[in-house]
Amino acid sequence: MTNVSTGKSAFITGGSKGIGYATAEALLKAGYQVTVTSRKSDEIQAAATALGEGAKTQQIRGEVCDVRDFAAVQAAVDAHVQAFGGLDVLFVNAGMGNFAPVQDMGVEQWSEVIDTNLTGAFYTVKAAIPALSRSQGYVILLSSLAGKNPFAGGSAYNASKFGMNGFSEAIMLDLRPLGIKVSQIMPGSVATHFGGHTPSEADAWKIQSEDLAQIVLDLLEMNPRTLPSRIEVRPAQPPRK
Repeated sequence: MTNVSTGKSAFITGGSKGIGYATAEALLKAGYQVTVTSRKSDEIQAAATALGEGAKTQQIRGEVCDVRDFAAVQAAVDAHVQAFGGLDVLFVNAGMGNFAPVQDMGVEQWSEVIDTNLTGAFYTVKAAIPALSRSQGYVILLSSLAGKNPFAGGSAYNASKFGMNGFSEAIMLDLRPLGIKVSQIMPGSVATHFGGHTPSEADAWKIQSEDLAQIVLDLLEMNPRTLPSRIEVRPAQPPRK
């Protein structure tokens, strides 16, 4: 693994575990200064402490931030810029899911998914644009193959990820003239804690969090003239049905 950073920084939403945590760990090893966020204070502070054990203490910060609250997101981004002097990489990773047939989907359940996965992505990008414009930075958004493949019981989650895909492609066109690159990563089955799941040996066939972290690093190492705007990722050998 080459060192892709010298004095650069990254801001990661949903960084207390899973894909966000693995990406923070990879970026720290690559020389980045990193802020990770989560809605839960105890989880994000524990994550920042654990990540800091393998990095210089001044390289990692934990911020409590609910991406559904624009003021909170703006404050967290501003604190990152103040601490590290700028922002080079934004990893929009925070997400959640409520699953039920549409006739059983509660209004609050629907709003929680859309406000976190889609509106939260808008808030996060919006807050970071000034800093990313100055650095000619990179926005990487974690979407899902559920953004093109609907499934029963997934009305809220599918809608959020279909929306995320359209949002990502539109902002890529908006921000490219500002020198900001935008890519979206669309994984299939991933071994994470999503939905309260605890990864185990039974998930060995799935995409692992560190695999997606490697894709983030690969994007950052890409020649600046080239932009992979959409990356679809699937398990190589899923179980036979």
